[in-house]
Amino acid sequence: MIHKTVKIGENSRIGQLVVIEKDVVIGENVEIGHHVVIKRGTIIGDNTVVKEFTLLGQSPSTNRSIASKPTSKLSNLIINENVMIGSHAIIYHGTKIGDGVLIGDAAHVRENVHVGKDSIIGRNVFVENNTTIGKRVTVQTNSYVTANMIVENDVFIGPCFSSSNDKYMGKGNVALQGPILKYGAKVGNNASLLPGVNIGENAIIGAGAVVTKDVSENTIVVGNPAKPIK
Repeated sequence: MIHKTVKIGENSRIGQLVVIEKDVVIGENVEIGHHVVIKRGTIIGDNTVVKEFTLLGQSPSTNRSIASKPTSKLSNLIINENVMIGSHAIIYHGTKIGDGVLIGDAAHVRENVHVGKDSIIGRNVFVENNTTIGKRVTVQTNSYVTANMIVENDVFIGPCFSSSNDKYMGKGNVALQGPILKYGAKVGNNASLLPGVNIGENAIIGAGAVVTKDVSENTIVVGNPAKPIK
């Protein structure tokens, strides 16, 4: 089903059993796979590929127990040019995906997220709301990027990474702040970053490390709790 207000550019291909809601704009040379759902107002740039069973423009849900309520009014999802989105991915309204981004199969990108140019969001990665990811960032398979996190340009995050933003674990009345990863930082697989830690430029977090304190630039830390090594 394609709503009559949808605009589709030249040479774009739409698969079978696709649902495209009101006021969606699809650029030129776009490929939309079978069973894709594109919610109202979503904008998709030229030369983008969306694989089968993906949902674009999802709206967040809430209940009385959620401490950080989602924004009631969100801007439309914007996907720029030359983006590749895998199968079974879900991307929410209020988010902007930069040119040349790759989003892997089964990845979830929540509302009010910005993903910079040429970044990679790997398979089954979860990026929570109000998070900024810079240019040329790699987030590998099965990683969890918490809400209110900042990842600057050229950061590498290995598989099964975990982060958190609430040191009081749901007690409420505390501002949520995820980790901040500065330019060029590298995080090994299975590492965990606690709320609000600041990882300096070109710092390296070893595999399996648990980071409880800030890490200075050009420093290597390993262990639990993570400590510097020469």
